[in-house]
Amino acid sequence: MTGAARAAAPALAARGLVFGYPDSPPVFTGLALEVPAGRTLAVLGPNGGGKTTLLRLLAGSLAPAAGEVRVDGAPVGRGRRALAGLRRRVQLVFQDPDDQLFSADVRQDVSFGPLNLGLDPAAAAERVAWALDALGITALADRPTHLLSYGQRKRVVLAGALAMRPDVLLLDEPTAGLDPEGVESLLATLEGLRGHGTTLVMATHDVDLAYRWADRVLLVDRAVLAEGPAREVLADTAALAAARLRPAWAPTAARALREAGLLPDGAPDPATPEEAARLLRP
Repeated sequence: MTGAARAAAPALAARGLVFGYPDSPPVFTGLALEVPAGRTLAVLGPNGGGKTTLLRLLAGSLAPAAGEVRVDGAPVGRGRRALAGLRRRVQLVFQDPDDQLFSADVRQDVSFGPLNLGLDPAAAAERVAWALDALGITALADRPTHLLSYGQRKRVVLAGALAMRPDVLLLDEPTAGLDPEGVESLLATLEGLRGHGTTLVMATHDVDLAYRWADRVLLVDRAVLAEGPAREVLADTAALAAARLRPAWAPTAARALREAGLLPDGAPDPATPEEAARLLRP
């Protein structure tokens, strides 16, 4: 592939993915997706619809029965070296932080990945300091991981992924268990990563969060039900119903406000109640 063609290729793509668990119906039979570099994709669907399975296939921790994952247009092999290269560039953060925490204290846990890349201690320490600061947990650096709250453990795991400086970050329900302040802090961190060119994929069942955050949305329920710009897909009540999801608050509220003559045609849909209040303020 030429340099120009590679530059135009999606950062992450799947072609014809087929996967099923033993003694269960297939989860996917021919799934395809593309995520352009530096963009954000929200994967939405009901529990059991395949969101986590898809992230694990993209990260290489599950092997498809058929099809392939591509990074920057190049197919990812299944050999040890190929998968090690994939995990340097694509990091997956699980929903449950206890599935990924294994070191005695926070600094050790966040430094594990950079040190295993072969970085010298000074370079690894710089990455760890940056990641802890990005998540607002520098003060926890020497805290034993078993003494952290659930929200703190989630931030530590995310810091460990950030310290790898991945091209693509896959997040499985990253806001689950966080309080509202924690959610806003996480979204601000992700916005900063997007500003630096990181490609972000988030699995969630929170339609309103996806409406605020994502460039594009993929609706899945053991198949792709819809894919496209977030504000178009999440205004499609039939597609959301097929995915067993409730309508997004923002387009529903905007439609009601326009019908009442309170929101001018052409004004942007408010993504949050706070935005709606600002738009309606005299």
